[in-house]
Amino acid sequence: MERAILKYFTQANITSIEINHKDKMSSIKFWIVRLTILLIPVITIIYNDSSKAINNESIICNNNCFQSAQASLIENLQEIIGKDTQLEKIAEGFKFTEGPVWHPEGFLVFSDIPENTIYQWQPNQEVKVFRRPSGNANGNTLDLQGRLITGEHSNRRVSRTEKDGKIVTLVDKYNGKRLNSPNDLVVKSDGSIYFTDPPFGIKSEQEELGFYGVYRISPDGKLTLLVDYFVRPNGIALSPDETKLYVNDSEKGHIRIFDVKSDGTLENGKIFAELKDPNKQGVPDGMKVDLEGNVYSTGPGGVWVFSPSGKLLGIISVPEKVANLAWGNDDYKTLYLTASKSLYRITLKVTGVRPGGIR
Repeated sequence: MERAILKYFTQANITSIEINHKDKMSSIKFWIVRLTILLIPVITIIYNDSSKAINNESIICNNNCFQSAQASLIENLQEIIGKDTQLEKIAEGFKFTEGPVWHPEGFLVFSDIPENTIYQWQPNQEVKVFRRPSGNANGNTLDLQGRLITGEHSNRRVSRTEKDGKIVTLVDKYNGKRLNSPNDLVVKSDGSIYFTDPPFGIKSEQEELGFYGVYRISPDGKLTLLVDYFVRPNGIALSPDETKLYVNDSEKGHIRIFDVKSDGTLENGKIFAELKDPNKQGVPDGMKVDLEGNVYSTGPGGVWVFSPSGKLLGIISVPEKVANLAWGNDDYKTLYLTASKSLYRITLKVTGVRPGGIR
């Protein structure tokens, strides 16, 4: 923090000296310029270890839970997070948590990939097993009937858990070749399922396709390859009006955005946002959207929040590396985070898009 401030004022002094050199005839002008430069407000909000912002409009937040990108965006951030909002750890002791989704019956479902288990967390109750074995499940979501849709690593398939507990394979092959390792999923309001298929969890010699794609399962079960040029496709989300599809690439460190055509296929893919910080742990992974169209993606240091236009609004800082997130509770204003060996939650002022295409 001290280095950042020192650098700013050093640059200001150099600028004033250069001006003085060019206009030695006017010492009054020199001092006016010098004072003006030194009084320019620093636009970056810099946080110290005690979570206090060096800014007159600092956001008070326990555990350093929110970091603003620019002081000029304070107003936008206050529309998302309250001044006294706390980041809360609600469960721990897992190996690697992933794939959270809120069930309408009032509990959270999430995966522990190495444990080959899908767990169920409910307020004021012990965490219990929802499904084991899980096929080393990663991402989870719900379909229009509230059934669990899962991307499974070791089974290399997208599955559905029926109401009676029966597991049904939706897809496990494309053009006769096994999928890589279905990862994350999102369901559209017409019942179609979009998912990513990176090679996480399998060896290179097990790969059959030769690419890492983004797919769509139509309501009648047809599998369509939409995009095949990602390096490591991972998190996936639809805009509130379902006209845009967001897919992040963990290897490239960015989010791509696509227009969704009337037939469900994609066009006009381009980079939506970059998520890079070599000094922080974490990569673009899980992703969700609120009803205002803001995009929430895991990334270095926590959860990165972007406006619908791709402008960085801020970062929800988390002490562990975050892999995924999900909206929950009755009002869908609580964001649940699966982070390494733990489970966190933070209540926001905005409402998230519900899973299963339910708006």
